[in-house]
Amino acid sequence: MKAKKSKQPRKQRKARYNAPLHHRHKFMRVPLSEELRDKYDKRSAQVREGDTVKVTRGDDKGKEGKARSVDLRRERITVEGVVVARSDLSEVPRPMHPSNVVITKLELKDKLRESALGR
Repeated sequence: MKAKKSKQPRKQRKARYNAPLHHRHKFMRVPLSEELRDKYDKRSAQVREGDTVKVTRGDDKGKEGKARSVDLRRERITVEGVVVARSDLSEVPRPMHPSNVVITKLELKDKLRESALGR
């Protein structure tokens, strides 16, 4: 039997922060581009390493690159080419929230993922 969700924002946040990793995959959903929406008849998909994404918010808006890493614990992804400079002039990848990107090309090496998308 499933536990009933609370409407209280405090408990909603607590549930999100304390969620196990196998539930956090669902938090990593990213909107699909218009072409992919038409092709797969879905609005969003879970982002994976290797997916090509386009940044839609922030200083790096418009940049496109492959998703380098997906961090479930911090709920952040890093994108190739999106970096921030440190004070010692070295560049490190900028972590960003999945809601700030759009998937433009899916990595379909995994047959299970391909079937989950409906193709």
